[in-house]
Amino acid sequence: MATEKFEAGREFAAHMTATDPMTSYRKRFHILRKRDGSDAVYLCGHSLGLQPKTARAYIEQEMKDWERLGVEGHFQAQNPWMPYHEMLTASMARLVGANADEVVVMNSLTVNLHLLMATFYRPSAQRHKILIEANAFPSDRYAVASQIRFHGYDPADSLIEIGPRSGETNIRTEDIEALIEAEGERIALILFPGVNYYSGQAFDCDRITKAGHAKGCVVGFDMAHAAGNLPLKLHQWDVDFAAWCSYKYLNGGPGGIAGCFVNECHAHNTSLPRFAGWWGHDKETRFRMGPEFQAIASAEGWQLSNPSILALAALRASMDIFDEAGMERLRAKSERLTGYLEYLLNQKRSNHFQIVTSSDPKQRGAQLSLRIPADGRRVCDELAAAGIICDWREPDIMRVAPVPLYNAFMDAYIFAEEFFRAIGS
Repeated sequence: MATEKFEAGREFAAHMTATDPMTSYRKRFHILRKRDGSDAVYLCGHSLGLQPKTARAYIEQEMKDWERLGVEGHFQAQNPWMPYHEMLTASMARLVGANADEVVVMNSLTVNLHLLMATFYRPSAQRHKILIEANAFPSDRYAVASQIRFHGYDPADSLIEIGPRSGETNIRTEDIEALIEAEGERIALILFPGVNYYSGQAFDCDRITKAGHAKGCVVGFDMAHAAGNLPLKLHQWDVDFAAWCSYKYLNGGPGGIAGCFVNECHAHNTSLPRFAGWWGHDKETRFRMGPEFQAIASAEGWQLSNPSILALAALRASMDIFDEAGMERLRAKSERLTGYLEYLLNQKRSNHFQIVTSSDPKQRGAQLSLRIPADGRRVCDELAAAGIICDWREPDIMRVAPVPLYNAFMDAYIFAEEFFRAIGS
């Protein structure tokens, strides 16, 4: 943060760690260990969050109920499986700034994006384009291009990508607004991330949504790198739909179950076209097994099949912690922690690397992306060998995410110290 007064020494890092009011949450997670038994420095929560210590007990409870009850666990388990997903609805709605009837936990991220686009991408000869950001996560681009082809259009004509200006690393919001103003009458869908996976740029979802709606576009978001990272206000921003995974900042486990948001103005409209499955059928008549689909009048109406109870249990363990900590407090720590890491990296100006993520806290989350033009993969591997876990994205980006739930200020200090050693700066 611009007003924060940081210091470069180890003593300052130790002081910040010792006086951090959120430090108790670190003890709620299994921290990776080095070979010598000391804590590793795990800065990869943007890719896979750490395991909450309660996750094992939550999952084992369902295993025990499966063992002793079999199919009766759907109704007689300690946490009955039939409505189990509803145990996560309120906490997930709080996390993303939504009403409870606008949120459902289900499927995986790209599956949810396809299901939502089946409803909300309705191209016509006059309005068939989809706007995304350049360098979108590949799965998003694949999904969007396949939806365009599915409807008989060509991505070469119907896919619009906007990137940064020449010499810049982040996309200006005013450039997005200007493009929407110019092309909006031909754009059927705007699909942006909350945070770009590669650069770490956080987008102004409110302004993008307003610009899109002013031109009659549907506006959706992939919040994979934003949910659990930034305070979100999906309902207040009047977003049409959104989807996110749970295995990154939400610590739901590898391949964890995902979530989605459908604005209540759409969620209550049971006549909307959709790909239907029985779990989205009205709960009162679901077990009559009738031939005609009757959608639940909420985001749950987009469900297909009964969800994995074990995946829900793992995510529930983490969501309990988020409810205790609160996104506002987590965001306050995140701004300090990421700002401190940025400060440490800026202590040694070097041609060996560049921070491509915005220096403005409002335009980033808990991730800094470092461009290393030469031998960067070696640097990342050397850090991993020293027990410092980040990740590498071709061709030249190392992503580093100090997560406020379980990372300490000392983690940032150790990373910077070892990074400078590895890079030779």
